[in-house]
Formats: sequence, C-alpha cells, structure tokens
Amino acid sequence: MILLVVGTDRVDAGKTTFSVGLLERTGARGYKPRAGNDFWFDHDDCQRALTDGRLYGKDAARLATAENRDRAPEALNPVHRLWRPTPDAGAGLLGRHDREFVVDRIGRGEDATYVRNATAEVPAAVSEALPLEDAIPVETVEEFNTVAEQRYVPAFADLAAEIEATDVAVVESYSDIAQPLQSLDPAAVTAVAAVEPGRVRIYPGDRYCRACEIASSSPKDGALEKRVPDVLEYLDPLDRVSLPPLESADRDDPAAIADAYSTAYNALLAAARQGGPKRAE
Repeated sequence: MILLVVGTDRVDAGKTTFSVGLLERTGARGYKPRAGNDFWFDHDDCQRALTDGRLYGKDAARLATAENRDRAPEALNPVHRLWRPTPDAGAGLLGRHDREFVVDRIGRGEDATYVRNATAEVPAAVSEALPLEDAIPVETVEEFNTVAEQRYVPAFADLAAEIEATDVAVVESYSDIAQPLQSLDPAAVTAVAAVEPGRVRIYPGDRYCRACEIASSSPKDGALEKRVPDVLEYLDPLDRVSLPPLESADRDDPAAIADAYSTAYNALLAAARQGGPKRAE
C-alpha cells in the first residue's frame, strides 16, 4: 500500500506534519524522494547537518524519527538540494528570480555524489563540510540535464523499486509538485492526500495518477512538472476533512498528530481499502 501525500501550497502546506502522524498511525516506512532547504533561511537546519559532514533537511529528519526504524534521513531522501538567495535578485541556474541552487546530494549512503552549481558561490561552511572536491560541476541547464540522466534517474529508479516492494509506504512530495517520483508505477499508488492549511482532500490513487497525465506541466527548477492545483482541477475528492491547528509541542509529537488527525487518516485508509493495488496493511 502506497499512500502519497502532496501539498496544494508551495510553502507550509502541512505535508510533513500530516505524513509524520500517518507514519505513527500506520507503522509505514516514510519516503521523501526530493527535498531542499535554503542556506540563509534554513540556516540552523543546514548547520545541524553540515556539522556532521552531511546534507539533509528537517522534513526527512522528522520522517525518519517518526517511522522509528533507525534509518538516517538520507535513507528516505536520495536527492537533497541546497539553495541560497540569488545576489541582486537575479535568476539563478535552475532557480527562481530570488534564489539559486548551490549543491545537490544524490544517493542515500556514504557513496553519495554531489553536483555543484559552477555559476554560484559556494558558502565556505558548505565547501568545508562536504566532499565537494569531486563534485560534478554544471554551468548550464543542458549540462544539468545530462547529469540528471546519468545520476538522478537511476537513484530515483532504485528508490521506486524499494517503495513498490514495501508493504506500507508513505511518500511525501515537495513544494506543490503532484508526482515527486515519476519512476514510481502509477498503478502502485493506492490513495492520495492533498494537504493544505486547515483541511485535506482524499483521492483514489488510480484516478489521481490519470489526472496527472492530463494536467498541463509548469516550469519548475529547470524541468517541466505537474503541479497539484492543476491536477486537482480534473478531480472530485472522495472526502474533505478539516485539520485542526496544532501547537508546536503537538507538531513535534507523532502520537499527538495521529490523534488530532485521526478522522483524516480514517478517510485516507478507507480510500486505500476501496481501490488500488491490494497490499497488506
């Protein structure tokens, strides 16, 4: 059973909090295929990982803690991107008008590969903490796309195979992207939770994936990707469930989240039982 959690807002939709409680409720394995953080705006999180010579974000760390399987955040997250604000608000490589990508980690173990934006200044704290002397430099989108075919695609394919072989998996998307792992077999997605502040909408996995095929693509980080709001235009939800606001202490407690969002999880698991691949729960 694969439960996909997506967000309708680019920032702070509540996907990770929802996923953390869902892991507590189901005992599933958690996955965050792609993630990223900003060296300036998420500096504390960056420093926490860099101090150990690593690159990961708080979302993957929260999922790893919630699933309670002694897995490192990198095991859930094969690709992590570090951003930084773009000088003079210019358009950075693979970025927006206000930020540019600095370095990517590809891989989930000690043999991880790093890809460096050769047009961006790498902060000293990053270059000193990570083994970037062997990083693959890219200067253009074309160069990046070549590296993507060689390195990123196999990493995602390996992750997809692992997820499909898992009894119960919770897969969290990033930003408002509809399909965080395109190498994942759409037929394997059992149910989908589209999270936004204050509520979640529940969809059967097969219909959601068909809508992803129909929806138009939008530019995102150097590629064309489907966005959740564009996909949901083609669908009526099976259910809409309100999500109560949570205090900080409760957001840090998977059991408290599972209790507060129990009605939403009931609806999502009911949708999973009604359709999609028949896997053990």
